This record gives sequence, structure tokens and C-alpha cells, in this order.
Amino acid sequence: MEKECVDILLPTYNSNLRYLSEQIDSILNQTYENIKLYISDDNSKNHEVIDFLKELEHRDSRVKIYYQNINMGYIKNFEFLLTKSKSDYIAFSDHDDLWYRNKIEILIRKIKETKTSLVYSDCRYINETGKILKESYMNYKNLPFITGKNINLAFSRHIAIGCAQLFAKDVKDIILPFSKAATAHDWITMYAASKLNGISYIDKPLFSYRTHASNIFGGKCVTKENLIKARKQNGRLYAAFLEYRKDIINVYYKGAYMCYLKYKEKKFTAKEEENIIKYYQSIRRTKYMNLNICKYCKYLVDKHIGKKQIKELMLFHFPIIVYIKYIF
Repeated sequence: MEKECVDILLPTYNSNLRYLSEQIDSILNQTYENIKLYISDDNSKNHEVIDFLKELEHRDSRVKIYYQNINMGYIKNFEFLLTKSKSDYIAFSDHDDLWYRNKIEILIRKIKETKTSLVYSDCRYINETGKILKESYMNYKNLPFITGKNINLAFSRHIAIGCAQLFAKDVKDIILPFSKAATAHDWITMYAASKLNGISYIDKPLFSYRTHASNIFGGKCVTKENLIKARKQNGRLYAAFLEYRKDIINVYYKGAYMCYLKYKEKKFTAKEEENIIKYYQSIRRTKYMNLNICKYCKYLVDKHIGKKQIKELMLFHFPIIVYIKYIF
């Protein structure tokens, strides 16, 4: 019996040629061979990248490449690739990671065993040269490990980076087209899967996730960077701190709101989404203290998140106290 095909979606834009070549090799050398690699180049100006992609498509029939006439941006490029996918299973890929040879094989076995709509895994965290910085990215970033259906966390916070996921075609059918509010393709796939047949998780690394100066996300400490930037640009007044705090909450709020639009459009039966949106709107307006801590515990708490929960809780509900740290 022929194995189901897996479509792997990879956007490029002026990519580092060494990283890109290594990642594509790790994809095309998967033990699970029935794959198609769809690449969309987002109007790169690096001619070496374009030449490499043209040669790649010529030498491997599993590769299909699209060249954009304008720069669409990271999110829209993934949306474009999703529209080209025809297979029953889909995986996202960054241009600069390194997949273990059995990544797809393990993920597809898990998703079929559990009969879920999406499965995701842990990964190692590496630097530019491939040196291991952290054995578990999930533990390093205090991300929750979730399984099952209709889970608040799949709506209220970012759970898993896209390149850790493999999902079924029905997830794609729900999330397309992206709304204008789309901020994270991998957030909305988790949410949609939770509303369908649920999510499963593999508690081991199946690839290496690379951080370097030029990647978009790379697991950087955005909170710390925003703190330094806010103090430098706006000073240490309380009003400046509140703007810094609002920017952080907006990351959560915008991700949830993006999913909320799909919830309204698809008429999912659960109502918790509206309550979570109202919660984020409430804490965004908080200036000194918000004592409705039970809602944080209901919507955002998970045993795997650890100390991150304390930091979030203080920032969301007791900004006047956190301001002291902001000053110094």
C-alpha cells in the first residue's frame, strides 16, 4: 500500500545559501520518501539563491518552486504555499534548520496512531555553526505540551513553532484564507487542529532549530529586547512602562484575535474564545492592578510553563510592582 504524500512548505527570501542547502538536504534525505517540497521565493535579490533554487528543481522531481514578483512577507508567503498543497498531510519548514532523517516518519506515524489533526515535537536549539545551545527548545522557552481537543491554551497563547508541526489537510481547509489580522501561521494551525480531531505531542527533539542574527524569530528574548528599546526610546516614566507592557500583551491578544476571527467565521461551538478576548482587553486597560487572577489561571496556566507563569501573572495583573524592575 502506497504511503500518503506529505507536502513540505518552505519560504525563502535572501536566504543564507549554506543554511538553505543544508536544510533542503535534510528534507530530501528523509527516511519517509513520499514527500513533495514546495518552495516560494519572496522576490529575493540574492541571485545565488535564485540560481541554487533553479538547479534544485531541475535535479529533483519532488521539488516545485514558485518565484514571487513582489515581496509578500513571511506570513503571506506561507499562505501562498498552503494554497498549492494538495496532499493529505502538510509540514512547515524554515530555510535554516536541520531536520533529523526520521522526522516526517515519526510525525506521520504519531498523527495516524492518535487520529489527531496535528502533531508537534520538541527540537534542539542551535547557533550559527550548529553548536547545541539547548537540548530542549520547549523547556528553554517554557512552552506547554498539550494533547486533546478544545484546549484553551491552543487559543490563548503560542504553543509550537511551525517547523515542529505536521498537520492534516482539514486544518488547511479551515485556516485558508488567512484574515488580515493574521500574525502567526503556526498559532492558527494549532487552534484549528484543536477544534477538529485534536492535537498530539512527541516529547523528543526531531530537528535542530537555528538562531542567528538575520532570522525572523529565532527564539530570541523579545521581552528583554523590548524592555531595553522602550527604556532607551521613551525613558523610565510609568507611562512608557505601560506602553511597553501593552506591546507584550498585544502579542498574545493579536494571536488570539486572529483565531477568534476564524472562530466566528466557522461557527465553532465553544464560547471560551470570547471570554479570553475580553480578558486580554481587560488587562490591556489595567494601569495599576487587576485582581481577577482566576482568569489568568483558567486561560493561561500549564504545569510545563514553570517560572514564566509568575512573570506573566505579575506583568498582567500587578504592573505597578513590575514597574520597579523596569526602572532599573
